[in-house]
Amino acid sequence: MKINEIEMVVFDMAGTTINEQNIVYKTLYKSINHFGIEVSLETVLSLGAGKEKYQAIKDILKHLDSKDAEKANVIFEHFKKILDQEYLSARVVPIEGVENVFENLKKDGVKIVLNTGYNNHVANTLLEKLDWKKNTHYDALITADDVVRGRPFPDMIYKAMQLFAITDASKVVKAGDSAIDIEEGKNAKCGITIGVLSGAQTRSQLEEAKPDYILESLASLYSIEN
Repeated sequence: MKINEIEMVVFDMAGTTINEQNIVYKTLYKSINHFGIEVSLETVLSLGAGKEKYQAIKDILKHLDSKDAEKANVIFEHFKKILDQEYLSARVVPIEGVENVFENLKKDGVKIVLNTGYNNHVANTLLEKLDWKKNTHYDALITADDVVRGRPFPDMIYKAMQLFAITDASKVVKAGDSAIDIEEGKNAKCGITIGVLSGAQTRSQLEEAKPDYILESLASLYSIEN
């Protein structure tokens, strides 16, 4: 598929378009351990990347066969409070080359949608730190708050398609730094799914979801249009 055949791209945020030093997953890791439940950062990244964060906590506790599953809500509330504090001093920057990709996509008439497993508050905090503006840098933001079912369900992509009256998912590209991003794109029947190595997961973890392409980062997006 060539760029001129694409109507919309759906980009994950942290690790895909934004470098926030993995603060969210480090905070998630600290929050779970804070309640005496031992888990490694690697496990948090493997099981939690790309998911709505309450669901991520539940999935991690289930994986650990933890008897503290009922603590998921308490952990989530603690996580949200600590994350707000972390972001006050966090260094948040665009993934190198991403803003040029945005500019080129806009020149080509392609809609740019940011979607995320974060809630609306966290997503907008990131956008404010970057000074990214709707209709300038991107066309729509879809967060976990906007749908009933988060990733890997395709609901966020479907909602984005509805916003712009796009009916053919084969003309949509989905890109993200976690396997669940790829699963989301495939479940929506996107024409192209792309994994990027600029964020949470490794090449081997991304390969498990069988994306059409794996790129070092979104900076090389236009290299795949042949």
